[in-house]
Amino acid sequence: MQRKTLIKTLAATAVLALAPTWAAAQAAYPSRPIKIIVPAPPGGAIDIIARVVGDKLATSLGQPVIVDNKPGASNNLGTDVLAKSPADGYTIGIVGGSHNINKFLFKNLGWDPEKSFEPIVYTHVVPLVFAIYPQIPAKTLPEFIAWMKAHPDQAKVATSGRGSAQEMAAEMFRMASGTEMLLVPYKGSAAAHPDLLGGRTALYIDTISAILPQVKGNNVRAIAVSTAKRTPALPDVPTAEEQGLKGYDANTNGGFLAPAGTPKAIVDKLNAEINVALKMPDVRTKLEAAGIEIQGGTPQEYAALIKSDLAKWAKVVKAAGIVAD
Repeated sequence: MQRKTLIKTLAATAVLALAPTWAAAQAAYPSRPIKIIVPAPPGGAIDIIARVVGDKLATSLGQPVIVDNKPGASNNLGTDVLAKSPADGYTIGIVGGSHNINKFLFKNLGWDPEKSFEPIVYTHVVPLVFAIYPQIPAKTLPEFIAWMKAHPDQAKVATSGRGSAQEMAAEMFRMASGTEMLLVPYKGSAAAHPDLLGGRTALYIDTISAILPQVKGNNVRAIAVSTAKRTPALPDVPTAEEQGLKGYDANTNGGFLAPAGTPKAIVDKLNAEINVALKMPDVRTKLEAAGIEIQGGTPQEYAALIKSDLAKWAKVVKAAGIVAD
């Protein structure tokens, strides 16, 4: 008995001795560069946010912040790398709308949108814009729906490929409007725009950050935005719901994540620093100019958003009859 008691005492003493070392390691974070994985090509909303916020983090945390673009497989490639990275706070990532959709479209992802990550902070909403070929004689969404029904052979709708927010928004539009359409997948906005501008597709429900230059250049006509409220970037363009599509609300949103198991102290520190960055005037100016609506909040609030989005997109995928690959 005495020997067992002695072993327990020694073990407890060892744990207590290590506790200050562990606490010091947490307090010293970060002591080396931090990497932000962006599972998409440069130039999109999450890439812009990663770079703008990353610059601020480098200053506030006193360590270099490196943005690492890992596009591919409908954003699954980079997300998989993030999920399998060490949970030490030195590799984090930022995701967009596809993060909460791909679970229902792909089998054997190798990661789960909730279980594989620690939410850090909800950073953004990017509204989608109903952009049509300007030679189509429609100025409003109801007029465009009527045109589609009268010209079913020309009702071609561009999407950004499998699992994209653009594809899901188009499916929601199909169901809400009762129209038939041919979805034409492209590898992102840059690939889809030439066919929309040339009239080879009639509609692209694209992120505002990607399509805004084409709208401002009068190369496409914006007839609706996808969110429940109008966007400040296009205040004169009514929502789809305002024009009769009751309950229509589609967007691409997202935020920063860390691999599951990342210590709470590190997650909380990153959350606090990113929230500070999102409130900086120059950050707001840069992001809002790209049509990005800034959010912020606690890790718990971001976790709740992910859960609610998963429930929404599960219903859309089921109603649309989409089968996972």
